[in-house]
Amino acid sequence: MPGRVGSRPVRIAVISDTHLPRGDRELPQRCVELIRSADLLLHAGDVATLDVLLELEAIGPPVRAVHGNVDSDELRRTLPAERVVEAGGARIAMLHDAGPSQRRLRRLRLRFPDVDAVVFGHSHIPLHEADGDFQIFNPGSPTDRRRQPHHTMGMATVERGRIAFEIVRLD
Repeated sequence: MPGRVGSRPVRIAVISDTHLPRGDRELPQRCVELIRSADLLLHAGDVATLDVLLELEAIGPPVRAVHGNVDSDELRRTLPAERVVEAGGARIAMLHDAGPSQRRLRRLRLRFPDVDAVVFGHSHIPLHEADGDFQIFNPGSPTDRRRQPHHTMGMATVERGRIAFEIVRLD
């Protein structure tokens, strides 16, 4: 797992709900550029197929992913439903569906007491909430914005075990 890269912070690209392939949909070029510039890519589910996961891995940084509700059976056998990733001294839990929005922050903090953050997807709604040093983050979707005004993804920087998230608008 990526730790500190030399003396610089660890940069993490965060995506979810890509739902590829579907029609002529593809990752926006800016998304690909940000993934390529990162030390690690986190995908919070609904990749869709193993071929798409392999295409993401070919972009460059190591990929850590969980399966979502629309992922193929093959992908569900390949990826866990949840996992914890360590990067730059931070522990980040990942799952696809974090449940109802009501009391989500508290519920995830109780479910994952030994992590610094939880990354999730499913709703396609970008979200960043914090309670003290614990954070939850949904990057939205770079390909399927649904009722959101923009396609989005996330970037995170981890330095000395502290993680800072940013929602990145792609259009």
